[in-house]
Amino acid sequence: MAGERVVLIARDSAATRLLYHALAQRFDAHVLLEAPPTSWRLLRSRIKRLGLSTVIGQVLFQLLVAKPQSLLSRRRQQEIIRLHGASTAPIPDHCIQHIVSVNSDACIALVNSIAPAAIAINGTRILKERTIRAFVAPVLNTHVGITPMYRGVHGAYWALAQNDRAHCGVTIHLVDAGIDTGGILQQALIEPSPADNFSTYPTLQMAVGAPLLVSAMENAIAGRSMTQPPEGPSRRWNHPTLWRYVANRIRKGVK
Repeated sequence: MAGERVVLIARDSAATRLLYHALAQRFDAHVLLEAPPTSWRLLRSRIKRLGLSTVIGQVLFQLLVAKPQSLLSRRRQQEIIRLHGASTAPIPDHCIQHIVSVNSDACIALVNSIAPAAIAINGTRILKERTIRAFVAPVLNTHVGITPMYRGVHGAYWALAQNDRAHCGVTIHLVDAGIDTGGILQQALIEPSPADNFSTYPTLQMAVGAPLLVSAMENAIAGRSMTQPPEGPSRRWNHPTLWRYVANRIRKGVK
């Protein structure tokens, strides 16, 4: 199994580096880094879907809370990584190739030329059905939330904000053309401490989720994948606005 070739298609981030090092311990791991869309393109898309006032609130939350909080939480993030025996060291340059979009013909051709036994994604654009069908191997995703109840983004934060600690965790699922709607392969809960907050919940989730991804990819390669029945209603969550975050912090103590 250690010699099996796998591909990780992702955006450059600490989470991607953490997943790479977990995969590289068991597989011959190749990384395709996708170029992110422009900030203006992301904002236009969000405004179209959520409305201008909501997006303004989300931007204010990022500027006034999320970014400062992340800077102040670096020691806790490093502690989580160390306690889980994980690594966010740089990915070796010889393992990386760059792509414009996961849905491009060039990406599909490159992946299929590598001929991986399994594919993982992290933080890319939503895969089109055409792309999934064109890939020669199963595609898996590590989602920072328990699906289907906490699809979208910041699943741990929203679970805590809903007083739903029983569904505060991480999911490994097969990728389909929806948003975190693919078949559930593995799930695990996290245990946030008083030292954790919005910026460290995802670090906990990825540290717990990385070994699950390795296990799920081993099963997929061996033809042993079995999906689990979903629990609870399906709901997609978005980035919090500044005012909703403040309300949750005051009323529920959720950081």
